[in-house]
Amino acid sequence: MSHYFGGIEAGGTKFVCMVARSPEAILDERRIPATHPDETLQRAIEFFLPYARLGKLAAVGIAAFGPVDLNPASATFGNITTTPKPGWSHVDLRARVERALNLPIAFDTDVNAAAFGEQYWNPDFHALDPFVYMTVGTGIGVGVIANRRPLHGLVHSEAGHMAIPHDRERDPFPGICPYHGDCLEGLACGPAMAARWGQTGETLPAGHPAWDLEAEYIALALANLIYALSPQRIILGGGVLHGPELLPKVRAQTRRLLNGYIQSPWVGEKIDAYILPPTLGKRSGVLGAIALAIDLARGGATA
Repeated sequence: MSHYFGGIEAGGTKFVCMVARSPEAILDERRIPATHPDETLQRAIEFFLPYARLGKLAAVGIAAFGPVDLNPASATFGNITTTPKPGWSHVDLRARVERALNLPIAFDTDVNAAAFGEQYWNPDFHALDPFVYMTVGTGIGVGVIANRRPLHGLVHSEAGHMAIPHDRERDPFPGICPYHGDCLEGLACGPAMAARWGQTGETLPAGHPAWDLEAEYIALALANLIYALSPQRIILGGGVLHGPELLPKVRAQTRRLLNGYIQSPWVGEKIDAYILPPTLGKRSGVLGAIALAIDLARGGATA
């Protein structure tokens, strides 16, 4: 592989830009605050321009927060659409990068890219299909790999907004989603935790009731994903998952909710090896974007 590839993890608070061939061959990396679209995109483009002008880049992958338009036949393909992030609705992210760099651009959601990257770079995951990545942080997103490709449909998975049981006597918090109130994201994302408890997850101690409630909401979502998609592995990422003992609590709650109905040891005695943290750490999104770019350059369908 003679060329390098560009990757952009376009997040709601920052853009992570990378030039690399693999997780072990990273040439350059930069984090850019996500401010106004014009400023943020210009800084991202300036990061890649020297490499593009020298002919070092074969393609660039973009892993974007959403919702986004993934339909290549659409006039708004590559746009961020109905995001609540001020100023970013209907930004033509893909085309602006393509025009500036004059390179092939692969484009997908940040969580689809993270799922693709986890499977692409980890040989132990290559044969696992379907494959799910859920991130719980500023928002909640779910990426799905099916038949070795990121899953698209009418738009893309919005499982972060699934409806889950909400006992209002136990948890009177109304939720913060501007569209649905108490959907999964509205109840369990990082800002929802801060609004409910009056402090961020980073400052909530072990033993606080927040963690049992958070584990239950995440486990309800995972149980639904297991019933609906039957994934062969689930990766849980995002800043909220750094909470004390949250991942073991999620595993235990998921196993309890499934209640023996799914007859597989992976959701029983092997559940610790079934629901996992990201093997790529905090770089799953941007390394997923690199993987999308490599896939596109090799004739894949991630454009």
